[in-house]
Amino acid sequence: MYSEKVMDHFSNPRNVGEIEDANGVGQVGNAKCGDIMKMYLKIEDNIIVDAKFKTFGCGAAVATSSMATELVKGKTVEEAMKITNKAVAEALDGLPPAKMHCSNLAEEAIAAALEDYRRKNGQAPDESVDCDGCCNSCYHSHGREEDFDDED
Repeated sequence: MYSEKVMDHFSNPRNVGEIEDANGVGQVGNAKCGDIMKMYLKIEDNIIVDAKFKTFGCGAAVATSSMATELVKGKTVEEAMKITNKAVAEALDGLPPAKMHCSNLAEEAIAAALEDYRRKNGQAPDESVDCDGCCNSCYHSHGREEDFDDED
């Protein structure tokens, strides 16, 4: 069902935790449906020098969060914005169809953290990003999120 890479990133997730001085933080998901991802980015001179995550959810959610942090590290902000859910899933050697929504959350978490960074640095948000309102990342990335640790 799951690839060896998915199982490895679930069993040995990379980059778990918080970045105290993160300059981009994004939280996506919905406690009612079960998966919440919070991504922290440290960006210096337009390069993502560190990325960490906290995820509440299934094994695929943990694995996609882990892989997403690996994929963004060392990338420019512009390169990271182009990382898609398909890229995350492919890097994990695939996901079962019922778990592809986890890769969507990983893509959205990257986008939300980058939007937060851009907003904090006086840059206009990327108007090309379509939002259908499914993940509430727009709501969370505008400074109205509740503390992740208080989620039930």
